[in-house]
Amino acid sequence: MNLNNKAISSSPLLILLSALWLFGPAYGQQDTLSIKVGADAYWWAGVINQGNRMPLTAAWQADLNSNYGNQAQPLMLSSKGEVIWSDRPFKIDFAPGKLKITGEVEYSKGHGTLKGAYLHASRNYYPPSGKMPDSLLFSHPQYNTWIELMYDQNQRDVLAYAGHIIANGFPPGVLMIDDNWQEDYGKWNFHPGRFPEPKEMVDQLHAMGFKVMVWVCPFVSPDCDVYRELESKKYLVTNQNGEPAIVRWWNGASALLDLTHPDAFRWFRSQLDRLMNEYGVDGFKLDAGDFEYYQDVHSWKADARPEEHSELFGKIGLAYPLNEYRAMWKMGGQPLAERLRDKQHGFRDLQLLIPNMLTAGLMGYYFSCPDMIGGGEFTSFLDDAILDQESIVRSAQCHALMPMMQFSVAPWRVLGESHLAAVKKAVAIRERFSGYILELAARAAKTGEPIMRPLEYAYPDQGCATITDQFLLGERLLVAPILTRGAVTREVVIPTGRWKSFDGRIVRGPKRITVQAGLDVLPYFERLP
Repeated sequence: MNLNNKAISSSPLLILLSALWLFGPAYGQQDTLSIKVGADAYWWAGVINQGNRMPLTAAWQADLNSNYGNQAQPLMLSSKGEVIWSDRPFKIDFAPGKLKITGEVEYSKGHGTLKGAYLHASRNYYPPSGKMPDSLLFSHPQYNTWIELMYDQNQRDVLAYAGHIIANGFPPGVLMIDDNWQEDYGKWNFHPGRFPEPKEMVDQLHAMGFKVMVWVCPFVSPDCDVYRELESKKYLVTNQNGEPAIVRWWNGASALLDLTHPDAFRWFRSQLDRLMNEYGVDGFKLDAGDFEYYQDVHSWKADARPEEHSELFGKIGLAYPLNEYRAMWKMGGQPLAERLRDKQHGFRDLQLLIPNMLTAGLMGYYFSCPDMIGGGEFTSFLDDAILDQESIVRSAQCHALMPMMQFSVAPWRVLGESHLAAVKKAVAIRERFSGYILELAARAAKTGEPIMRPLEYAYPDQGCATITDQFLLGERLLVAPILTRGAVTREVVIPTGRWKSFDGRIVRGPKRITVQAGLDVLPYFERLP
């Protein structure tokens, strides 16, 4: 059934027809689905980097042919139990009172609430795999060398960074060695000049209690010997002349692996396996894979679409429990750690973390990480940049009770004594609840329920849909970080039930309260039986 320019009403007949269409969509033409949106209905869409627009209340357009530099999912969910899904990208045009979808989509309603819509979508479109990423990603803070070393990754300074983590009283966890540890893009050997004894370095990091990840990508430098090998085997995407396409990306111009070719897929896997076997590397930060790099190229699979390449890059990580991705397509429910796109340093981008993370969870990317504490956009830290110590503290607090917590800029280097103590207090809060976070991650792997949830998910139709500055961690914790410079108080919406506050008070909801939260305070509440 085609829903060409048909407004969906709530009549039982149309609900039935929609359900029939759901189980038998006809692809191959551009359909238009128009939905009337009531004043009390709210929609979330699978554009993670614009999660701060969710739920939709103002005019907004999006085209899922782009992943907006982050995860994307061809999915929309409503607070009234509606679901829109497709196997392919579609276009979204929202204005108050109406939603128009252009593309080949499946639409269903009658699932009751946001949670009902989510569970229906999870069961039918991105069922949980039963597996989760490496538990260390959840139980302890992560440490990335990017902000401290940028493109000067080297053995001496990596070991020094790890040593400072321990010396400053932070617990060891996953340590990620970022871009430029390698000989070249596509030549995945430790650079012998910068890493003279890589196996010894990894062994030392293991002895200190760390697991080690290294940065990789699907690009291949066109002036290295590996390029010539891959070109001869036709493992690279090509241009219209049949030659390897040279694609511009943030680090220059490179060739690009064609992962639709089964042998190219296996070749890339073999390089990662070799790093594990020869050096003891534990896992991989798999960067790039964005749709935009696969536009206007030709592949071994003749009809491959850009988003399929991103999905295949995501499938590489399934073999490695210790993984991290920034760009993704249609891999919700899988045991992949999904990081938000790099954020600028400061309070403006700090305020994006909660809504973007909530959107990621609702789209099935529940094993998620909120970028790096203090911001991951390295230009914020260049030259004589003035750092906002308060924002780093509040960023650490925001991370503390999210599914993952990742440092990059070294807090002991950039913070004064009181600010550093406040960050350590945030880490201690995470340590207190690490068992609960692991329990939620294991449960998500089995049930598909998100770890981090908007209040509307658990408390529907109670006026919570547009609350995007606080969140639920599972059913038990309500978290309301300070997100404004200079603030030492904030209003918190307490849902139905009895809650024990961070300062020991018992609060009965539903109600709004104002809490005191000095520099070292993260407001959170535990639900009581």
